[in-house]
Amino acid sequence: MRGAARTAAVAATEAAVATDPVDVRWDGMLVNARLATLVGDAGYGVIEDGALGWRDGVLVFAGPRTDLPSLPHALASDVVDAQGDWITPGLIDCHTHIVFGGDRAGEFEQRLQGASYEEIARAGGGIVSTVRATRTASEDELLAQSLPRARALRDDGVTTLEIKSGYGLDLENERKMLRVARRIGEALDITVRTTFLGAHALPPEYAGRADDYIAAVCEWLPVLHAEGLVDAVDAFCERIGFTAAQTQRVFESAHSLGLPVKLHADQLSDGGGAALVAGFGGLSADHVEYTSEAGVAAMKQAGSVAVLLPGAFHVLRETTLPPLDAFRTHGVPMAVATDCNPGTSPLQSLRLAMSLACTHFRLTPEDALRGATVHAAQALGMSDRGRLVAGQRADFVRWRIGQPAQLAYWLGGDLLSGVYAGGRAITTDR
Repeated sequence: MRGAARTAAVAATEAAVATDPVDVRWDGMLVNARLATLVGDAGYGVIEDGALGWRDGVLVFAGPRTDLPSLPHALASDVVDAQGDWITPGLIDCHTHIVFGGDRAGEFEQRLQGASYEEIARAGGGIVSTVRATRTASEDELLAQSLPRARALRDDGVTTLEIKSGYGLDLENERKMLRVARRIGEALDITVRTTFLGAHALPPEYAGRADDYIAAVCEWLPVLHAEGLVDAVDAFCERIGFTAAQTQRVFESAHSLGLPVKLHADQLSDGGGAALVAGFGGLSADHVEYTSEAGVAAMKQAGSVAVLLPGAFHVLRETTLPPLDAFRTHGVPMAVATDCNPGTSPLQSLRLAMSLACTHFRLTPEDALRGATVHAAQALGMSDRGRLVAGQRADFVRWRIGQPAQLAYWLGGDLLSGVYAGGRAITTDR
């Protein structure tokens, strides 16, 4: 990044400063920082003795401090010495069920005593038990229960959070969940993307009438979308969930509204879910433990991301790994998410999910970090974040670590120096 190799962003900044330095004054800058930019397709994109500048919530400089076009205080209103901290893009948790009532610690104990996930679900536990607790909670009560979980993720580096509905399973309670998700984003000063997951489970009042329930879901979707509550649509396509034909009906309704789709696919069996969502140009197929080679090829053709959910794999003590070699061979990007939910992944740290992905799925720490930033952004259809480069949203995290691999190496612990969302320093509750 010296001489002719300087970026266009640096050259443009130099020219602007020369003509009118007041007009281009940046809002803030970090200096004496080590940057893991994740620019390029491999490597951390390390910049030693780096500087990071932003204006109006957008990065305007990310490079060596020696490439700054002027002295830091001449460029930025607020200059902060990062004291050698590592800076990464803000982490992105692209698959969560963080809004719910109650908990299912009892089911955790049942599984340890030998009951399977399917046995618990068929006996009236599982998702339906959370539906009961979620329906009885008021909107404010649901927010009070859910906000600490989201705060724990933010305070461990998450600046963008996907939140699904799916524990209401009727119009009013699905609406309540989505409203709470929006309120969480406002309360924590982070980006929240909402996903309508009405096709998550069959509620008791529709027992034996799954097709009728799917028809109702397809009627609720345009109502909730018109209220500004839906950013994407998901479904649970599985033998204890919904069939491929029923899922297709939901996706057709989503496409009629211009909404992107994603899918809980091939978690317990190969139901062709990955290929199904890819056929709709889906953002992602999630879980994907049983996805076939044909499903992987379809995902590659569609540009769909494989979202790995090692928390559920860990808690359920699964043994069938996702087709990781096939994803690599076909060049399907792999994101990593917490799947934070009350039954199968009560995981409140994306860093721990990264570590579990390394341990269970043999990802490298670099793979895991890309999975929680670059590829997670792609899984949400967001091209404005995930890397440290001029033009991206100024979401970034300061870490007290010696090298980026430590983000996946440490099982817990407080590694955070600061979280910035849109260039604003977030006050955490650590």
